[in-house]
Amino acid sequence: MSFIEALILGIIQGLTEFLPVSSSGHLELGSVLLGIQSEDNLLFAILLHGATALSTIIVFRKDIGDIFKGLLEFKWNESWQYATMIVVSMIPVGVVGVFFEDQVEAFFGGKVILVGCNLLFTAVLLSITYYSKKNEGDVSFFKAFIIGIAQTIAILPGVSRSGATISTALILGVDKAKAAKFSFLMVLPPILGAMLLKTKDVIEAPEVIQNLSVMNLVVGFVAAFISGLLACQWMISIVKKGKLIYFAVYCGLVGALAIILGLVL
Repeated sequence: MSFIEALILGIIQGLTEFLPVSSSGHLELGSVLLGIQSEDNLLFAILLHGATALSTIIVFRKDIGDIFKGLLEFKWNESWQYATMIVVSMIPVGVVGVFFEDQVEAFFGGKVILVGCNLLFTAVLLSITYYSKKNEGDVSFFKAFIIGIAQTIAILPGVSRSGATISTALILGVDKAKAAKFSFLMVLPPILGAMLLKTKDVIEAPEVIQNLSVMNLVVGFVAAFISGLLACQWMISIVKKGKLIYFAVYCGLVGALAIILGLVL
């Protein structure tokens, strides 16, 4: 992996992790177009996800701080309720991650047509939110579980995690700002957990880092962090303004092009 390739993949990860266009789908397409075997660079993938997780923590540092302060009171307050809803939202993806990891991994590896079809699905999901006008409710335990199912579907390359979770929350009538906040905070535990597991894999198989330079790792991390920081803040503003329809058009176009590319290659 070259310096430029690390920079490009870092930017792609940072932008698409938060914008509703599917980071996994764009990384798959980017790897195919650039000829990069990114799936072999385990440490690089860990750092990119760590960078976007750090972006989320910084953007929502006040909310996260308030939640932890409330948890320290050790009583059934809003913080404990919110934290419990995040745990509830993790149940579906946790089940799939534990029992169906091999099946999920089979969907990756340059399957461009599959990515294209899933991007079209994302486009449809985002389009539905255009007709969802009553968004004044809170996240409940039931809604958190349904949003968690949406997050599980978004494991597939081409299905946007933020797009699926935010769209589902809006369809369920959740307030726009609260939908964006819950969508970004609910992903932190799964990402951090996956990072720990992947770090364990790196420790057990250090040969995976042989072909990576420290400079490329730093470049990818910084690129993902800065672009993720900007994209996260931008996405919050977009959701509040109800402008997801523009990303539906984008996902539809990219999805169609991906299918055409897959048929031609």
